Amino acid sequence: MFEKVLIANRGEIALRILRACKELGIATVAVHSTADSNAMHVRLADESVCIGPPAARDSYLNIPSLLAACEITGADAVHPGYGFLSENARFAEILDAHDITFIGPTAQHIRVMGDKIAAKQTVSALGVPVVPGSDGAIESEKQAYACAAEIGYPVLVKAAAGGGGRGMKVALSEDELLNAMQTARAEASAAFGDDSLYMEKYLGKPRHIEVQVFGDGRGNAIHLGERDCSLQRRHQKVWEEAPSPGLNAADRKRIGDTVATAMADLGYRGAGTIEFLYEDGEFYFIEMNTRLQVEHPVTEMITGIDLVHEQLRVAAGASLSVKQEDISFHGHAIECRINAENPRTFAPSPGRINYYHPPGGLGIRVDSGVYQGYSIPPYYDSLIGKLIVHGKNRNECLMRLRRALSEFVIDGIQTTIPLFSELVNNADIVDGRYDIHWLESYLAGTSDD
Repeated sequence: MFEKVLIANRGEIALRILRACKELGIATVAVHSTADSNAMHVRLADESVCIGPPAARDSYLNIPSLLAACEITGADAVHPGYGFLSENARFAEILDAHDITFIGPTAQHIRVMGDKIAAKQTVSALGVPVVPGSDGAIESEKQAYACAAEIGYPVLVKAAAGGGGRGMKVALSEDELLNAMQTARAEASAAFGDDSLYMEKYLGKPRHIEVQVFGDGRGNAIHLGERDCSLQRRHQKVWEEAPSPGLNAADRKRIGDTVATAMADLGYRGAGTIEFLYEDGEFYFIEMNTRLQVEHPVTEMITGIDLVHEQLRVAAGASLSVKQEDISFHGHAIECRINAENPRTFAPSPGRINYYHPPGGLGIRVDSGVYQGYSIPPYYDSLIGKLIVHGKNRNECLMRLRRALSEFVIDGIQTTIPLFSELVNNADIVDGRYDIHWLESYLAGTSDD
């Protein structure tokens, strides 16, 4: 096992990793920008290193500063968390060249899965179902029109690099295709420095289903069930739950076994998530995230497996601690992403937390790095915590979630807690009748603006 792990992240995920390291007896190094000097993970780590000014490009994305922090502290491994450099193949290669372990997949797998076209081709060859679309990048308008005619409108034009909904446009008809391509190409170039596009069939009312996978790089891989992430705003997940209320047992087993076999054949190492659109009983691959997900706690709650512990063990060279037949699923879990945002407009709401009271009780988990008196800086993602609730079934889970939300107090800033208090009592949500478009339609219909 590692002697000392440097946590190349901030906020709740940095604290989550720190706690896992402490439980395993591993010394920790927290890195931070000048804006995060009072962060909870910095206070609790064995050592801390300031790596730059507030801007992420000068601190959390500054590879030379992170490498220097490793050398100064003698860290023999780096956990990147999610976001920032977690899916940066070059960072993994640089660490390897300095004999520092990157706690994640190989640089090769990060690079392949980071390219949407290459990822689609790779998983398709491994037997994973994909959305009908172009075989590779769309090189010309003529090719685009031919591809769209073949798969049928509406179509989705997507950036080959990046994510988060940027460089993604829908064309409902042939008349809209050229404008969709031009807009998507411009967004992709500005956001990712790569204007490559590909095309997929646009599904009308799919659910967003993702499967948690884990491999040890030795040909062993398992799945830990699926998560339903269909409640989204602008392609950003808001509410996640496991298992999905929209899947039956046969579909659940079919897709789980398919991706576990594919990851074993790939020789994948570490945690990963394979994301699908699901409609009319069919799964369509959209992307793979080669890292820990924000929503990983719901999987932990229903399986009892600590995914960060497993990441640390596998990165240190151990085989998987469990086999597929060892995995059992218990109850239901829901995660609400608590953001420092206006609950209706989603405008960021940085500032000082005057009062903080998280909920508690059986089946309640709060992953957050904030505390009373903490000032949320304006420079980073607005996620400040995650409320995760578990129950023996979905009804009990929803019951506990209502109670937990009513207890959760964060004063001094605006948060998305009021939105979740509405959603948990909505009939469609209670009955599990929602798709990836539901939340935006709901917000458009109830907005006060």
